[in-house]
Amino acid sequence: MVKVKICGITNYKDAEAACRFGADALGFVFAKSPRRITPNKAKDIIKKLPPHIVTVGVFVDENKEKVLKIARDCRLDCLQLHGNESPGYCKELKKCYRIIKAVRVNGRGSLKRLKGYDVDAFLLDSYVKGRIGGTGIKFDWALAVEAKKLGRRVRAPVILAGGLDPVNIEDAIRRVKPYAVDASSGLESSPGRKNHGFVKKFIEKARKTN
Repeated sequence: MVKVKICGITNYKDAEAACRFGADALGFVFAKSPRRITPNKAKDIIKKLPPHIVTVGVFVDENKEKVLKIARDCRLDCLQLHGNESPGYCKELKKCYRIIKAVRVNGRGSLKRLKGYDVDAFLLDSYVKGRIGGTGIKFDWALAVEAKKLGRRVRAPVILAGGLDPVNIEDAIRRVKPYAVDASSGLESSPGRKNHGFVKKFIEKARKTN
């Protein structure tokens, strides 16, 4: 069964709703974004979550020591690196945490980046110039199918992101068959505020689709 990550959590009500509806993981953005959250606020939310929920910190080209401090303070389970982090950078952090390396897909050439990384999973997101994630725009899912083949070679599963919402999630899963799906802006009423009806429908559809 495909795993579901709800990203861009900024408040406890949204976190609680996502957990109640059956999310497997929640993402907290510590980089410049309309969904950015402070470490203290994330810590307060995370300590109230059920123990089975995987907590993911999203960082963009951040200093390693700062990443590790936030991860420790917030008791994160996993780090999602969404910038131009090198294979060496990821390898160092992988000594302490599970690592998701995000790749912004901009044609087949983007997929070459998967080959050099030793990480726990790749997250495929849409490339939009000047923006890092949360764009609400999907990319060509045929490239995600190609990425899965590369991912298998390095033993890292693929997480599909980029413009996913309750309308297209079933088609996305059927076509790509990813390890997990990740949604953020497609589930919002306004930037940083989740629409609980959208979250519920998204998770329900993801669960029943194979």
